[in-house]
Amino acid sequence: MSIATSPAHENAQRLRAIVSTSASLMAALRAARSLALHDWCIGAGAVRSLVWDTLHGHACPSAPEDIDVVYYDARACPAQDAQLEARLRATIPTMRWEVTNQAHVHEWFASTLGQTVAPFSSLKEGIATWPEYATCVGVYVNEDDSIGIVAPYGLDDLFNLRVRHNPTRASLDTYRQRVHDKRFQERWPRLSISME
Repeated sequence: MSIATSPAHENAQRLRAIVSTSASLMAALRAARSLALHDWCIGAGAVRSLVWDTLHGHACPSAPEDIDVVYYDARACPAQDAQLEARLRATIPTMRWEVTNQAHVHEWFASTLGQTVAPFSSLKEGIATWPEYATCVGVYVNEDDSIGIVAPYGLDDLFNLRVRHNPTRASLDTYRQRVHDKRFQERWPRLSISME
């Protein structure tokens, strides 16, 4: 007797399969796991680009601009991010690491952009504010190398090659600039991109 699987389950299995066959992303995930953070993942472009490269049949995957390691620890001091980046650079110096504690993002908005925003209460809440729904995806590895997924809006946009503005925190102008700067249509011509 066969058991029907949902599209959400199938997309999760597809994502795990794609990630597990990427030697570079798996190396990055194992390096991040070695930091022994409680609640973390690698997300954004490193995951999105890998999936879109795979779905487009690109023989050579895109080199990620950076490896975004995000975590949530309300007790950590802001200086911890730089310390964790240094540890990751020492482990894999060829990767451009960026570590961000989502518990302190509101402080960055205040000091850098002069904006008052509410603090996040979890890792998932932070990821849910990234500028495109397809980018709001993170992955992590457990001790047994099984792959976990953090996807506040699911994986439909990512696997349906759909780019849509997530208005939770990014303005429409910011979103449009990102679509242009990251050359989404040029790099992945099968994408369906909404500019609204």
